[in-house]
Formats: sequence, structure tokens, C-alpha cells
Amino acid sequence: MLRALTARRVATAAAYGGGGITALGGITVGLVMAEVRLARRIIQATPNGDPPHVDGLYGRGLPGEPLSFAMLGDSTAAGLGVHTPDETPSALLADGLSAISGRPVRLVNVAVSGSRSEALAGQVEQVLAAAPDIAVIMIGANDVTSRVRAADAVRHLAGAVERLRTAGCEVVVGTCPDLGSVKPLMQPLKWVARRASRQLAAAQTIAVVERGGRSVSLGDLLGREFAADPAGMFSEDRYHPSARGYAAAAMALLPSMAAALDLDPDLDEILPDARRGEGVLPVYLAAAEAAEKAGTEVAGTRVAGRDRGPRGRWATLLRRVRRAPAEPMADSSAA
Repeated sequence: MLRALTARRVATAAAYGGGGITALGGITVGLVMAEVRLARRIIQATPNGDPPHVDGLYGRGLPGEPLSFAMLGDSTAAGLGVHTPDETPSALLADGLSAISGRPVRLVNVAVSGSRSEALAGQVEQVLAAAPDIAVIMIGANDVTSRVRAADAVRHLAGAVERLRTAGCEVVVGTCPDLGSVKPLMQPLKWVARRASRQLAAAQTIAVVERGGRSVSLGDLLGREFAADPAGMFSEDRYHPSARGYAAAAMALLPSMAAALDLDPDLDEILPDARRGEGVLPVYLAAAEAAEKAGTEVAGTRVAGRDRGPRGRWATLLRRVRRAPAEPMADSSAA
């Protein structure tokens, strides 16, 4: 309940210009910032280079008009840490969406490494020219590490979702990952990072659902699964996901993309370990619960013909539990 109320406060501050909250609380700021600098040196000591170029047509040769798919966000959306296009999350999602729809998919990826949520306005401007049918946004980690106020980060994300939805684009947001699992971080920074990233993820969910998008929690994909196999799930810098890690994120996002486009795939063919459980809650409670469980989708819904109850907008909570695949879902066919 505390995280739900905190997320509600952050989302309210974002909407009405309040100051939001700080994640540091009583922790000594000097100690935490010293650890931040040390962690950054460790991460930057193993450069990944530039992410692969992934723009192009996927599912070439399939019939029908191509679906237009845009990817926005930071280094995780760009695919930093892998070496070939077909290992990036956007290529995996484009291939998966093509397989589900039976149509080609034209991908444009405008994500830039190091981006904070404030960069989304410019990225939206870029993708609107492609008239996307669906957009995926992965953002938030750099807001946490740069100590951006959560309310400010959420306000930028809310504006991006609203612009895309106004243009007729479906939106799925992969919320801020759980940075407490990153290996170079030590206590108390690990605890601070976990708390801040989960609070931001919950607040992001509220803002996204209130504006007609869908959110998918990516937190525990950098939590239990990554902690269990850090060598396999992290890339060389021990911060960004490996190909297996990105595939896990793509598997969490793809069913929500299909649902947003009113596709009705046999998900068991593509995601053989997917299982669903469904519930309806006020959005701020659904957001807090989703922040704790990877692959959890939150989307707006109606109860008794109304989209709002006495405690705010109603939201559907979907949990999909699956294991990360040993290799990418499909080969890229972009050109």
C-alpha cells in the first residue's frame, strides 16, 4: 500500500506540477554519490560501442500492408550491449509482431543511449512522420541514475504517450527496470536504486494507463532472473542486458503489443511458457503490484460501464510468467 500511495503522489505531482519525492530519504547523500561515481567508472570501463542499426522491413514477403512499429527510449530500447541486429529488443519485437499478424512490419528505432525521459518529446517528433500503428517506449533508468525528480520524468513520459495516442498510435511502455540488481552497485546504493526505480515504474504505469497506453513491468527481469544467471543475462559491462536478457524483455512486451492491436494470436506457439491471470484494481494499486512482478501488464478497463471508480481509473492487471529463451525468437529480415 505504501508504494501505491507513493506512486500516486508522484503521478499527481507530474500532472499538477508538484515537487514529487526524493528517493534518498535519510541516506547520507555524500556516501551514495561516491558509490554512484564508482559504479559509473566500473560500467564505463567496459564500453559496448554503438547499438546495431535495426531500421527496416521485417517479415519480408508476407502479404498485406506493413504495420508501422516505432521504438523509443534509452540504451535498452536501442539494444546497447549486443552485437547483431536480430539480438536487439526492437528487432525481436518486429519479428514477433510480424509472425503474429502475418504481415510485414516496418521498424523505425529512434532510441538513443543515455536518454532520460525529457528526450522523449524529440523522439516522438521523429517517429510521427512514420505514422506508427504501435510504439514501444523503454525509459527510466537514466532518470534514476541522474537523480531526476520522479514527477518530472513521469510528466515527460505522459506527454509522449498523449501525443502518440492523439495521433492514433497504440502505446506499450516497458517501465523502469529494477536497478538494484546491477552488479557494480553496492549497499546502500543498491537499496536506494531499487527503491527509486520501483517507485518510478509504478508512477510511470499510472501516467501511461491514464492516457490510454499499456504498461509492462520489466523490473524483475533485472531482478530474480538476472540475479540467478548474471553471466548469461547481462552484457559485458554488467549493466545492460545480453541477448538473452533482451529476449526476456521482448517476450514480456510482445503479448501486450498484440493485445493493443486487437490481434488474437495463439501465443502458446510463440511464447510456450506464457500463463495468464487477470484482475481489476484501481490503477494506482495495479501499478504498485505490477512494479513487483516482471511481465505484468496494466491497461485501462471498464467496470459496470464506467472507466473510473471512487479511487480513480479502473485497470486490468495481467500476469504472464515465463522463462527467458536460450536464444532470440526469430532471425531478423530487415533491409
